[in-house]
Amino acid sequence: MKRVTDYKNKKVLVLGLAKSGVNAARLLAKLGALVTVNDKKKFDDNPDAQSLLAEGIRVITGSHPLALLDEDFVLMVKNPGIPYTNPLVAGAIKKNIPIITEPELAYEVSEAPLIGVTGTNGKTTTTTMISLMLNYGRQKGQAYVAGNIGVPASAVAQKVTPDDVMVTELSSFMLMGITKLRPQIAVLTNIYTAHIDYHGSRANYVKAKMRIVMNQTAADFFVVNWDNPEWRELSKQTKAQVVPFSRQDLSEDGAYEKDGVLYFRGEAILKASEIKVPGEHNVENALASLAVAKLMGQSNEAIAEVLRTFSGVKHRLQFLTEWQGRRFYNDSKATDIEATQMALNGFKQPVVLLAGGLDRGFSFDRLVPELKEHVKAMVLFGETAELLKTAGEQAGIKNIKLVHDVETALPVAYAQSQPGDIVLLSPANASWDQYPNFEVRGQLFIDGVTKLIKENGGH
Repeated sequence: MKRVTDYKNKKVLVLGLAKSGVNAARLLAKLGALVTVNDKKKFDDNPDAQSLLAEGIRVITGSHPLALLDEDFVLMVKNPGIPYTNPLVAGAIKKNIPIITEPELAYEVSEAPLIGVTGTNGKTTTTTMISLMLNYGRQKGQAYVAGNIGVPASAVAQKVTPDDVMVTELSSFMLMGITKLRPQIAVLTNIYTAHIDYHGSRANYVKAKMRIVMNQTAADFFVVNWDNPEWRELSKQTKAQVVPFSRQDLSEDGAYEKDGVLYFRGEAILKASEIKVPGEHNVENALASLAVAKLMGQSNEAIAEVLRTFSGVKHRLQFLTEWQGRRFYNDSKATDIEATQMALNGFKQPVVLLAGGLDRGFSFDRLVPELKEHVKAMVLFGETAELLKTAGEQAGIKNIKLVHDVETALPVAYAQSQPGDIVLLSPANASWDQYPNFEVRGQLFIDGVTKLIKENGGH
């Protein structure tokens, strides 16, 4: 860990706990800052706040009192999920108190090179693939995953050395709070439309994503999806060397698929059909990952072996089991329409689709072509069940059931399936109408599959 003295005896406010806030508070205290933590959850129900208080860190819980802004804080470290419209955050902006997110703090103390991965879909799978490729046969150091993947960057940053590398998944929320963070390699998987409720407009969302390149120099690399004119145009915003990846063979300057084979700058790596995880989107994730691995000097053999054996990330088109001729997949991370489109396009077999969730005020017309082509039955839940039913009817699907939640959906879905079918949870919506996050929703599906098999005489 770098010796950073900037925070010694400086008053810093950490707003919002969860993993990132807890780790930021501990790191700041270690760096000699006078830390105050403020979290909305009441103290009695807040084990994180209790443990920080026991460590001697000042903790204020139950609300976000505006009076805190009168305490001469020199910095606010904000939980990425707290919007900038929050009164305490807006007040800090008015008072010109700098606001950062936890990955910025991590970057300041890390001794390891940083690979930053962002995009609407595919971030976690790409981050994981890159780390596996870089660790395959590695003689010195380690590639660590960090960031939005569920591992706080500030915890990883304290243990890495110059021989290691941090492969960090960066959300648009996180990127809003960076100032110096500079990835040696930045990756943009894609940009669709998401989180408009947070960013206010798609333009603001895109702007937030592209902050990943704002500190890059000509010595760095920007690995970018070349299969969309908008993303090609965005690549002009970086000073880094642009390395395209293309599933449509639109550029041979980087990674690309041609005639069913994945290449990097003319070198064949492996056939697309050899990639273990299904779907065209996973070919894109593989191309992005292998581009990074090649830039970092990894061998074609190592890259190919990882792609042949990697079976997916939990909750991201995760294959669970095959039972009585049905294959069960958990894609709870599909919190937008594009992710569900990608999932459906990954299957040639008929799909029984479980979907639904938070109503963000839009229809599902864009999903109709994929529903028509791949889906034989739908089991729908959550706030958007009726809207998805309308899309299903437009697609000509006769078999549509409405249920209360994921747990009740699974037995109904199984009853609509036959041997040879795919039973797929791919909600096309955020989970927050019924569940605290997509992980909880996905775990209930996983548990439900285990229970279903057990109750029907399986093991």
